[in-house]
Amino acid sequence: MSTSFTSIPLVNFARLRNPETKDAELALLRDSVFNVGFLYLTHTGLEPMIEEAQTRLPDLFALSADEKLSVGMLNSPHFLGYTGLGSETTARQTDIREQFDFGTECKEWREQDPFWQRLEGPSQFPNAWVRDLVGRYTTAMSELGREFVHFVAESLSLPLDAFDQFPGEMSRLKFVKYPPAAPGSQGVGPHKDSIGLFTFLAQDSVGGLQVLNKSGEWIDATPVPGSLVVNVAQGFEAITGGVCSGTTHRVVAPTATTRYSIPFFQAVRLNLRLEELKRSTQEIIKKIPVSDDKKKRAVNVPSELISPLYECFGEAQLRNRIFSHPDVGQKWYPHLYQKYSLQVL
Repeated sequence: MSTSFTSIPLVNFARLRNPETKDAELALLRDSVFNVGFLYLTHTGLEPMIEEAQTRLPDLFALSADEKLSVGMLNSPHFLGYTGLGSETTARQTDIREQFDFGTECKEWREQDPFWQRLEGPSQFPNAWVRDLVGRYTTAMSELGREFVHFVAESLSLPLDAFDQFPGEMSRLKFVKYPPAAPGSQGVGPHKDSIGLFTFLAQDSVGGLQVLNKSGEWIDATPVPGSLVVNVAQGFEAITGGVCSGTTHRVVAPTATTRYSIPFFQAVRLNLRLEELKRSTQEIIKKIPVSDDKKKRAVNVPSELISPLYECFGEAQLRNRIFSHPDVGQKWYPHLYQKYSLQVL
């Protein structure tokens, strides 16, 4: 097995579903999750849906400023809605992108619910066709995600339902536009995905996504038509005790052509607590067939998900959202913004 990858592996979803080719493809999936943290997922059957969504994105971002601002994220305590160019930060630098954030349907927050439960709530839609597209896309991705996690469990020699206790109620979807920018501009700064279990990204033909290997080299995630780029998020990293770790990645802003992308973030349940996570993790990593050295390797990356500062994943994720979107955080959670500003992970 590789020690430092130089390319991103391709995993064929149809071969995972085929009993005659499943074992070989599970081995490839296992190596991808163990050693790379990224993979291209092909032959999912969702290619027409992905193409439709990509085709409609220019129409969405061509809406008037008033139409976009009518569903601005500033309206939403759930951090859902439109975010203008340069409104989000990653690694303390401004991201050169604009985006719409949506969530899968879930129950609305009530006053008696925990404060962090307010992260989940209704999406804002600028018109009917966007509502329809988002509904169909998130339903398809949610179903794919559940099946994919079962294959991951099987590839790690775990029961199919080993991770069924962890998914949350509201997964998140972004429609993102990266306009042409000066050479070397940050589309999204270096980071690991903190929101969920796995991220499923549909990217267009422009490119710009790069993945950091263990030698410190940035590897291009060159677009593969019809594929989804799937990566381990910090939720799954924590659940497996770092045995399956997320990989740092970034987006270099395009210089001549607009880039569109559609990431779907598979949710971790908000009420997952650190003590429960530790117990579950101990049982899971005992069963994963990997070297003792890798099992003992510490995850030396600051992460709200595994910090004792927060009572559960919901509060950890809320802290993450508040600092990614400080204007929204200060409007809806001013006391928490001040509290979290004083903390060091």
